[in-house]
Amino acid sequence: MDFRTELTAYQEKIEAYLEQCFTGEPPYGELYTAMRYSLLAGGKRIRPVLTMAFCCAAGGEEEQALPFAAAIEMVHTYSLIHDDLPCMDNDDLRRGKPTNHRVFGESMAVLAGDALQAAAFEQVLSAPLPEERRLTAALTLAREAGQDGMCAGQVLDIQGEERTLTPEEITGMNALKTGCLLEAACLMGVAAAGGNTEQMQAAREYAAAVGLAFQIRDDILDVTATSAEMGKTVGKDAAQGKSTLVSLWGVEESEHVIREQTQLAKRALEGTGLETAFLETLADYLAGRSN
Repeated sequence: MDFRTELTAYQEKIEAYLEQCFTGEPPYGELYTAMRYSLLAGGKRIRPVLTMAFCCAAGGEEEQALPFAAAIEMVHTYSLIHDDLPCMDNDDLRRGKPTNHRVFGESMAVLAGDALQAAAFEQVLSAPLPEERRLTAALTLAREAGQDGMCAGQVLDIQGEERTLTPEEITGMNALKTGCLLEAACLMGVAAAGGNTEQMQAAREYAAAVGLAFQIRDDILDVTATSAEMGKTVGKDAAQGKSTLVSLWGVEESEHVIREQTQLAKRALEGTGLETAFLETLADYLAGRSN
């Protein structure tokens, strides 16, 4: 199976799984509607794809990783809903649609994000997998998304609006804000398959390198792409005076770092017993993306 076909197959499987979530009609049904509005709004589904791909690479089946893959997408979606709120980035557009709070109001958007985060852990802990794998995945997700992970990165991002950051500070912030959830996705995939310590470490190193390249590409696109292409407001970093590696290094040097990190990601997979072909090509695909 070629890369594009395999990528599409992963994406279709996670879409079908997510489509089945939050379909009831309780008295508080607007909450379900708001959750589904953002969860099913599209996107590249890179995080759940990584979870399924690492599970398969470690000898598992993609179906056994689906609950974990759904969980990582739920946490990612919750973070986007909250990130778009007026008290945060105050955005009007996400994935080419009005942001959640613009459609449902701020209170419902906050609650939709809260509920998606809780539902993510329900997905992990109720997955039909051995208890040890479920607990490893739940602990991984909690650590990577919490006060010393993604949330910490958001705090550093807010604090960084008040001054010019050094490259080291920006890299550290990005490792938390963007990299941690990518790392969780990879590690949870290995956990779903019951992978070993060496494979966990390879997943961690791969995610760190891909995460940095991913964020730099985002920063480049923020200054070179249109809002229509990205499905979200672009140019806000420059307008708000935020420090990015692109603003410090320029596009040419940033492209060099993306290539360098992509090679590091691929090297991290060597000699681990993982099936690496799809993951290597995925690293290249993410490095060259245009939205």
